[in-house]
Amino acid sequence: MELMENKRNRQFFFRADGNGRIGAGHLMRCLTIAEGLAFVLGGKEDISFLTADEQSAGLIESRNFRTVVLGGDCARMEEELPFLDEIFRKEEDRLFLVDSYFATDRYLTALKKYGRVWLLDDMQKHAYPADVVVNYNLYASSQRYRKLYGETQTHFYLGTQYAPIRLQFLKGGYELRSRVKDVLITTGGGDSENIAAQVLEAVWRDGINYHVVVGRFHPHVQEWRERGKSNPQIHVHVDVSDMAGLMRNCDIAITAGGSTVYELAAVGIPFLCFSYAENQEMLAESLGKEKIAVYAGKYHREPELVLERLKAGFGDMAESFAERKALSTAERQLIDGRGAFRIAALMSGQDLS
Repeated sequence: MELMENKRNRQFFFRADGNGRIGAGHLMRCLTIAEGLAFVLGGKEDISFLTADEQSAGLIESRNFRTVVLGGDCARMEEELPFLDEIFRKEEDRLFLVDSYFATDRYLTALKKYGRVWLLDDMQKHAYPADVVVNYNLYASSQRYRKLYGETQTHFYLGTQYAPIRLQFLKGGYELRSRVKDVLITTGGGDSENIAAQVLEAVWRDGINYHVVVGRFHPHVQEWRERGKSNPQIHVHVDVSDMAGLMRNCDIAITAGGSTVYELAAVGIPFLCFSYAENQEMLAESLGKEKIAVYAGKYHREPELVLERLKAGFGDMAESFAERKALSTAERQLIDGRGAFRIAALMSGQDLS
């Protein structure tokens, strides 16, 4: 698909992927920022997505954003560079927001030939050749970034005030109930190990409804559909459009340590969390340390111990209204929900802080 001619002074490009291999988290948060940017700009005509494959493109195009499919491997981004050189021949005012763990220094340096480069970073372990770095996580440390980047001109936007969550999570209406009847389980769109099934087994109790969220890229989606048909306590939700509504109807959530935790916090539903990859460790640990959630550990390092902790922690939480209330109160203080608009405004040269 060819890009439309520039109608303003600047064109905006999001470089992100979402597929069965890496899940949809990176792409979803870029889509949320893009929606905020469309609001700030008054339309979507100057916003485009660059993505590796058709699987990613389907999700983007469902949101009515222009999409360029680069036809490569999301894990080998440097192979895209010759194609990008063909696309961006004309010199124009462009801003690229890149969200990928596979973006290399060479890739980002080459991208800077075509425009300013912004990078979403979770790890704070490497100094990337980007003009702007955004880390919206609870653990984001300005001291750490200053040490990493030294005297470079890179600018940083750090902290949960930049967490990009969708508007549906800000409508309020969540109420704590005295008895736990509905439990949400979400382990990410690319749960190849089917961790959700092990979590469900660990926290199973008769008389409770379990709502398992299965994304479009989940490799076990058909298996979950069958389980939902055969057991009235198991409710399987595929490609949920109103995730906030589902959260508001649940009493406890169990989640992996991705961006979903900020959505849960905005709603105020008490939750238990764990990490199943290195990039989730800092967030999950920070939530436990700050007593915002019950932290069960690192599934990718000690799965049996994590499941034991989830079982025990879930039992305690289910029996204690006071604990659920304390967690819900702490969550609501974490985030105000305007992060996507703050990032969008900054990208367009404004400041909503």
